[in-house]
Amino acid sequence: MSKSKLSPGEARELIIAKLSHNFGVTPQDATDEHYYKAVALVLRDIMRAEHKEFVAAAEKQGSKTVYYLCMEFLMGRSLKNNLYNLGLEETIEQALKSMDIKLENIYEQEPDAGLGNGGLGRLAACFLDGLATQKYSAMGYSLRYEYGIFRQRLVDGWQTELPDFWLPGGSVWLQAHPEKSIPVYFDGRIKETWHETHHSIEIENPTKIIATPYDMLVPGADGKGVARLRLWAATSDNFDMKLFNSGDYVRAMEQKALAESITRVLYPEDNHSEGKSLRLSQQYFLVSATIQDIIQRHLRHNHSLDNLPELVAIHLNDTHPVLAIPELMRIMLDECGYEWDKAWDIVTRTIAYTNHTVMSEALECWQVDLFQRRLPRIYQIVEEINRRFCEEMNKLGVEGWKIGRMAVINDGIVRMANLAVIASHSVNGVSKLHSEILKDSVFSDFYAVTPEKFKNVTNGIAHRRWLNQSNPELASLITELIGDRFTKDANALEGLMAYKSDAVVLAKLAVIKKHNKEKMAKYILEQNGIKVDPESIFDVQVKRLHEYKRQLLNALHIYSTYQWLRDNPDADYKPKTYIFGAKAAPACIRC
Repeated sequence: MSKSKLSPGEARELIIAKLSHNFGVTPQDATDEHYYKAVALVLRDIMRAEHKEFVAAAEKQGSKTVYYLCMEFLMGRSLKNNLYNLGLEETIEQALKSMDIKLENIYEQEPDAGLGNGGLGRLAACFLDGLATQKYSAMGYSLRYEYGIFRQRLVDGWQTELPDFWLPGGSVWLQAHPEKSIPVYFDGRIKETWHETHHSIEIENPTKIIATPYDMLVPGADGKGVARLRLWAATSDNFDMKLFNSGDYVRAMEQKALAESITRVLYPEDNHSEGKSLRLSQQYFLVSATIQDIIQRHLRHNHSLDNLPELVAIHLNDTHPVLAIPELMRIMLDECGYEWDKAWDIVTRTIAYTNHTVMSEALECWQVDLFQRRLPRIYQIVEEINRRFCEEMNKLGVEGWKIGRMAVINDGIVRMANLAVIASHSVNGVSKLHSEILKDSVFSDFYAVTPEKFKNVTNGIAHRRWLNQSNPELASLITELIGDRFTKDANALEGLMAYKSDAVVLAKLAVIKKHNKEKMAKYILEQNGIKVDPESIFDVQVKRLHEYKRQLLNALHIYSTYQWLRDNPDADYKPKTYIFGAKAAPACIRC
């Protein structure tokens, strides 16, 4: 099915067919939710065809594939974004209109796929959009959490967390592939044997958990490039029928429940031992299934892993997927028969790492006893990576106390950021300032030894979503001024600088801003019953309400401004409306 030749009439027939075949309803009996899912299924078919063609072309050209690993992908709603990128918004709108259905109402049927916590997850989603738009062969990997970022209610001033049931409405974008399920092993006891020079590893009595992939397709601008996001769901194939038949139902279901808890909730609390164990399990579950999948895909078209760095780039977004490093080593050593030096060379030319924090105390660490117990073979490999690295640094003449700071394992702690820097051929921050801080302080010891690793990647946003779709009036004016090249190349926005002193253009911008603020004021009144002044300055901070330093600083600023106004009631002050947007109804404070 080709999107470029799809007429409103053809789209209408496809939607009606989906309503009938998938949901057993006629257009007259269908609800808005039925229409939402039918349209999504039509788009899925179109994206599948485009993706198949795109992948075939990439394989024919021998293109390198980017695999982007992240514990969260904050995809948000897909329908509007996919329609826009595929160029089908007007076509589908007309098709629905012919059946007396409003597209705007259909948009509201989709839940927010809150598979992320904020900037990290949104960055990952933007990268998939950008990679697809620029026609890179790309695939994202994460977990299919049943409950995403929690919904919030403030009860008597206290945060109350509620589950976010996104799957019933969001799963329509996901295609399950149970035939591609992969086993992941935890716990157990290592049994090592030597046969002359051959070393073999066996894990006795491990806990096996099955990773089942669910794929979501992500089109870039014009839909010719399509990325894929693979989300892993955890299940168990261990069920003790004997226990169940004897009446011990709870124990019989225990293994299945424990397995499925791995992908139940995004970021469980880790202020207790069970929470820490679950988080570590989530991370290894993600990387083990992913690395096995990447290697299987590579070996379908190649005889060995020798050329992996030439055809595969594995990018670790923050420290959560850093266990991909020892997992790739494990497979090469234990399953493919590589010697250490050859395997390590391949790994370090394949892996890259993006750091997201400049606070040393926030860099992820694990207690050795938990790590060793839950992941015995992986711990052995990390231990050997650490031993060889410390030995190398010692030969280079690095002082012992610095080697201790750089070590992966020290004082009973496994330090994931150090492992990421040691094993990656490229390390970057998310802005120029951030990247400089990494070199000057956070990873200064590493920078002194391997300065060539450190790069900068200034991250931005998916402007087609946050400009073209969210602010159509502004997007229309920009197109009128500089053309539409900016929709694919944000650098073209520099052309607006020619109008920075143009009074007519600035006046038009002011009118657009006022229209948007009036819409926002109307929304706040409808949703919160609070009347705000569109003439005031809107100061907006959007993130879930939590113990964040920036929210606290913002609250202190509001309080100090209030106190200052009480002391200076006649001050020349432009009124402000402070808006906090979260995973709940926004809260407003007028000052």
